[in-house]
Amino acid sequence: MAPKVFVMTFQADQHAHIVGLGLIGGSVALALKEQGWTITGHDQATAAENKALELAIISGVNAHPSTSLIFICTPAGRVVQSANELLAKFDSDSVIVTDVAGVKGTIATQMLDPRFIGGHPMAGSEMRGLEGARANLFTGCTWVLTPSATTSPDNYAKLHGILRGLGASVMALDAKDHDRMVAMASHVPHLVAGALMNEASEMAESDGALLRLAAGGFRDMTRISAGDPAIWPDILFENEEAVLAGLAKLQKRISEITDTLRRKDRGSLLESLSVAAEARRKLPGSVALSANLVEVRIPVPDRPGVLAEITTLASELQFNIFDIEIAHSVEGSPGVLLLSLEREQAQALAQALSNRGFAAGIETL
Repeated sequence: MAPKVFVMTFQADQHAHIVGLGLIGGSVALALKEQGWTITGHDQATAAENKALELAIISGVNAHPSTSLIFICTPAGRVVQSANELLAKFDSDSVIVTDVAGVKGTIATQMLDPRFIGGHPMAGSEMRGLEGARANLFTGCTWVLTPSATTSPDNYAKLHGILRGLGASVMALDAKDHDRMVAMASHVPHLVAGALMNEASEMAESDGALLRLAAGGFRDMTRISAGDPAIWPDILFENEEAVLAGLAKLQKRISEITDTLRRKDRGSLLESLSVAAEARRKLPGSVALSANLVEVRIPVPDRPGVLAEITTLASELQFNIFDIEIAHSVEGSPGVLLLSLEREQAQALAQALSNRGFAAGIETL
């Protein structure tokens, strides 16, 4: 049987609303437009709204009554209020509200509505605002979702499919785990890049040729420091505990390297650099759609949190879910969660699920 190919198709009358028309919000709008959605959007800055209208990124600033998808693309501190206001306005079980904030813990503890699903696309650009927005910003990026015990499985499956349609690789994480990991993967690196750039810039005041000597390595390490600084204080303060822990570990490692240099310990220095080089080579790249897909079928009990448990397990095992679907039973028996994965990953996931008490079968697509 030929492999199943997943193509996201949307009805022409599907409406999405974007709150916050900056780089990410504008890119979400453009990406959804390419998929056939009608887009409205709102921003606190009237100039941003006018620019989005002028560029035809949005068709209006007021959400359509039939809006079924809402992205909140504001700083983390504004997400909860915006989400609650919109959820109250759209009194429908089928509306999906998600956000793109880089910190999830505080939001997750306050947002218990099953229609809300926390999210965070690991994508960005040195460009700022709508001028930097582009439809392919999320192609190949990892988009984290943070389902909880209250998350609607149907809405999660729909949102997963929409994000896959935008070219993202979707993974599920517990909100607290997300914040702990993203501190080291994103927040600490941004601070370090900024510190290195500031040090070089200050040194260049007395050594004018320094920045002209900046080669590829320096440019690669400091590239992210060119991003919009205005978004970072809220992110760093919201995730203060994890960021401070990451900085402390990094400071300890730098102290060890400093001591190695002072002792002229060639062996230890070579080992440190070799381990780093090997780890860098093993960084996962973007995941392309595979023809070697199978379907894992998991009967799921009707209890809170089962979807989050299964999807976060797949993410912990570093497995990529290409497609997700919920098959409901009209007879009242448990529903079936359908996950499409690479064959080898599917077999390993089925075993891991079995170890946790789930019955999982595998079918060829």
